[in-house]
Amino acid sequence: MRRRQLLAAAPLALALPPLHAQAFPSRPLRYIVPVAAGGGSDLVGRTVTERWARLLGQSFVVENIGGGGGAIACQTTAKAAPDGYTLLQGYVATHGTSPATRSKLPYDAVKDFTPVGMIGSTPNVLVVQASLPVATVAEFIAYLRANPGRVSYGSAGQGSLTHLTMELFKQATGTFAVHLPYRGIAPAFSDLLGGQTQAMFPGLAAALPHIRSGRVRALAVTGMARHPVLKDVPTLVEAGLAGFDAQQWYGVVAPAGLPAPVLKTLNDSLAQVLAAPELRERLAAEAVEPTAMSPEAFGQFMRADIARWTALARERKIELDT
Repeated sequence: MRRRQLLAAAPLALALPPLHAQAFPSRPLRYIVPVAAGGGSDLVGRTVTERWARLLGQSFVVENIGGGGGAIACQTTAKAAPDGYTLLQGYVATHGTSPATRSKLPYDAVKDFTPVGMIGSTPNVLVVQASLPVATVAEFIAYLRANPGRVSYGSAGQGSLTHLTMELFKQATGTFAVHLPYRGIAPAFSDLLGGQTQAMFPGLAAALPHIRSGRVRALAVTGMARHPVLKDVPTLVEAGLAGFDAQQWYGVVAPAGLPAPVLKTLNDSLAQVLAAPELRERLAAEAVEPTAMSPEAFGQFMRADIARWTALARERKIELDT
């Protein structure tokens, strides 16, 4: 009798979904930010997870894992269980420029991760030293051509977005400027303000205080539309560089193989978080425009970003592993 009861119950037990799928999330989530605490990327992560935690009813433990240009954080995430409880805030370096410029990365930016969704992006802005006698992109191009080798530009480091964006500009305009890489955007700005360099392509959030003080002049922003905080500054497309774009973006990825129901829960809830007016206001402090995407769209976006920067790196012979 006991045996017959067990056999009768077996099909029903097999039909039931696993408990973790019913209850996700049933415990705190680990959210890895691949930079040191205190910067813009960290602020974005903490702002998003604060509201995300309230929506899901579970806390997020934000863990800053710097080092290796985000490679250590990416490795840590890729090796975690694909259950939705370990997430990484990927961004343009970890899933864009680094895969394009480093052939020996210890992770595969596409195969090792499940795209969860985009958070948002902020444009880069072409700025020049206030004393430089140019007020428009056209005048800057003319100045570069009239002064070959005499203009230098700073960046946050070799292979960084600030470096590649200026190389994209040089490629598009057929001009030349000397690259001076720094260890971060702060020292690069210090030398721009001090006159050691004449131009730069920083992210908008980092540039805003210096633009507003009048110590640097904004000539144009990247992207397809003008930014709300710099309404009088044209895009590079408006300035005549068709299709020119470069964005500092942030998104969420998980280890490869994330179950579809868990992925749907995470993507749907992230979209709700990004739609909240108060969150949009808080991200505006970092000049970040929230942009919800499906996992499929976000994956396609990242693959396109890697392909674009890879093509530029090969053409400009930018390789960080050599």
